[in-house]
Formats: sequence, structure tokens, C-alpha cells
Amino acid sequence: MDERIAVVTGAAGGIGSATARYLARAGAAVALIDVKAESITGLAAEITAAGGRALPVRCDVTDPTQVTAMVRTVAREFGAPHILVNNAGVLRDGALHLMSETDWDAVHSVNLRGAFLCARAVYKHMARARWGRVLNLSSVFALGSVGQVNYATAQAGLEGMTRALAVELGPFGITVNAVAPGLIETPPAEGADGLMGADGVRSALVADTAPLRRTGRPEDVAATLAFLAGDGASYITGQTIHVDGGLPLGRLPLNVCGVGN
Repeated sequence: MDERIAVVTGAAGGIGSATARYLARAGAAVALIDVKAESITGLAAEITAAGGRALPVRCDVTDPTQVTAMVRTVAREFGAPHILVNNAGVLRDGALHLMSETDWDAVHSVNLRGAFLCARAVYKHMARARWGRVLNLSSVFALGSVGQVNYATAQAGLEGMTRALAVELGPFGITVNAVAPGLIETPPAEGADGLMGADGVRSALVADTAPLRRTGRPEDVAATLAFLAGDGASYITGQTIHVDGGLPLGRLPLNVCGVGN
């Protein structure tokens, strides 16, 4: 990926930081986007020390003004972006009768609106280059999960947006794909009521549900994203790739909510 410029949102998170490291090792210059300035500054220093190129840019992806300014900064410092990884996401789990409008809006604003704003902001650069990769982080729980009506709806919306943009942007040489992780050991997942960290639940998932007998790692998702971002995936578009260890969604414990970005 030498000479490629990648923008990774939610870069302070487990999947985001793993993806940034993976792309940097592959030769891409990586813009690290997050609201957690201290975390992405440290990650940028780590990548740079390892011989890569990284630029931390604090940005709230729900704010169109900040998103536009972020892309301008990346273009000025590194060059026009070729790759966008829409990884920024939040969880606000709760049963329907307890879920507030604020919880609903927060998830849709970051997970869905943020991806739209970032894709819109980088589109002109990719179209001009006649080459681009837009990668959206969905989830196996886009198919539904108890206590996650806001999250499931937003992630399903991302998959619909992926297909629509694949049709619209394909003539410009831009592929658009989604990756849907399963149970990944990330900080948001660990913090979801402690369920991912509970030995009993983890053991049940590993021993009785997942064919690969383990939960996923951020690197598992990062490797898939890196493949889709490369030239080898030039004829793949409009797809949602599940990275879930073969986990059958219908057999998940109903109270396990927590797939974080």
C-alpha cells in the first residue's frame, strides 16, 4: 500500500488502532481520527517510531464542519485520501422500554451519520483519482439482538448504505464494502455489563457456540479490512464480510450485547 493514504475513524478503539497499525505496516500513510486526542497522539508516536507514517486528527464524526476540516487537514499533510475505514461507533444498550431518545440518537449519529459524512467528504478525492476504498464496520448484530434495537438498526443501515454506495461509486473505481465482526475482545465489548469478561459467558461461547472455539481479536478484523483495502480486492464491492469465527447468531445467549469498535 505504498503511496496510499488511509483515514481510520475511531482509531483509538481496539479494532481502529489494530487496523491503523496493520495499514501502516503495509506502507500506507494513516490518518488517525478520534475524539480522544491523547490516545491517537500516542498511537501516532508508536506508528512513527516503528517506521510508519501517522497523523492524529481530533474530530467528531457527527459534525459535518469538523469532518470537512479533517479531510482538508489530511489532504494538506499527507495528500488526497484513497482509503476510508468508517470504524467510529458507540454502544447505548438497553431494553426498548428503558431506551431513551438520547440513547437512540447517539448510536445513529456516530455509527451511521458519521459514516455518511466521512464518505461524502472523501468521495471527491477518490473519484478524481479513479481509485478508492470505503470500508464500513457493521456487526453480526445488525441481524438483531435483545437490548440493541438502536445498534442493530444503525448497523443494518450501514450495510444498506454499503450496497447503495457500491452502485453509485463503482463507475469511479471506488469499491465499498462492510465488515461485520462477531464477538471481538475490544474495550467497548469488555465494558458491556462485563459480559465479555465474565468467565462463564466467555466459556459458553467458546465451548458451545463458536466453531473456532474462541472469541475474536481486533487483528482478525484488521487483516480483513486491510485485504479489502488493497489491490487484490479490486473486484469485490457491495459485500458484507462476516468475521465471526463461524458464530451462528441464532445460538448466541440472548443477554449478550457487546460488539464494540
